[in-house]
Amino acid sequence: MEAKKRIFSGIQPTGNLTLGNYIGALRNFSLLQDEYDCLYSIVDLHAITVRQNPAELRKACLRTLAIFLASGLDPEKNIIYFQSHVHQHAELSWILNCFTYMGELSRMTQFKDKSQKHADNINAGLFTYPVLMAADILLYQTDLVPIGADQKQHLELARNVADRFNKIYGDVFVVPEGYFPKVGARVMSLQEPTRKMSKSDPEDTYIAILDNPDIIRKKLRRAITDSESEVRFDPENKPGVSNLMSILSALSGKSMEAIQADFANTGYGAFKDAVADAVISALEPIQKRYAEISADKEYLQKVLTSGAERADAIARRTMRKVRKKVGLAPLEL
Repeated sequence: MEAKKRIFSGIQPTGNLTLGNYIGALRNFSLLQDEYDCLYSIVDLHAITVRQNPAELRKACLRTLAIFLASGLDPEKNIIYFQSHVHQHAELSWILNCFTYMGELSRMTQFKDKSQKHADNINAGLFTYPVLMAADILLYQTDLVPIGADQKQHLELARNVADRFNKIYGDVFVVPEGYFPKVGARVMSLQEPTRKMSKSDPEDTYIAILDNPDIIRKKLRRAITDSESEVRFDPENKPGVSNLMSILSALSGKSMEAIQADFANTGYGAFKDAVADAVISALEPIQKRYAEISADKEYLQKVLTSGAERADAIARRTMRKVRKKVGLAPLEL
């Protein structure tokens, strides 16, 4: 029987997970768990390149874990864990730093963006962040990495570093490929519909998975559209309306043509209310399950412990090979 291909995905715990995260990633993750061997890491080490409130970061990590579980990820079928609970991420990152060139890292667009946003804290971690990301992926001999357009550069670096290491020491790492889900829509900002919805932007630009129905409805009613009143899918000329149509299509399964026909003579008010109804309906069961899971600390602890142990077992196998290849002395002679 052919072994399942392995998928790795890491998500930062900071900020509120959004409707975009749900439509583009989380709901697809549960569709992958029978076909692939999946690891989902809450990458808390990545989060500290920016100064965090320690108590808030710990809460955010647990909140993200509970949302993962509430969205349908089965901790028996998937490995779900905190990055910092598996020390080999940091160890492999240091080793891969020694196989990554300064020029490669200086070309990373996210480093340039974050340096502008956090000009008072341009630290070495911010610069070498993509190497830790490469370590996250290569540590588990990952075949496929779900990525968006903004992560292509980082995956390419991971591939280059893996290939460079393999050329020196033989086939140590699987060279990962990008995974582009068949199902999913690119959800854009409610206030700047030419930009992707992001949890690091102001709150009125995104719908958080845990937003209550009143807030969801208010945000969607304020969503940018245009001066016309026609519901028509035209991303170039009507990006705001097209974004709302994409959301409705993703959640209802209706085609753009059917949505356009449904709202042919209604104007934007009724259309926005229909989008709000679909979003509220989709998020309500997740929010209910989230409340139950968050209150069950024993269950969360069990998931955390099991996930860390299972991730560690894979990571140890990779690191034994890496340590031997680069010439580090074994603990037992």
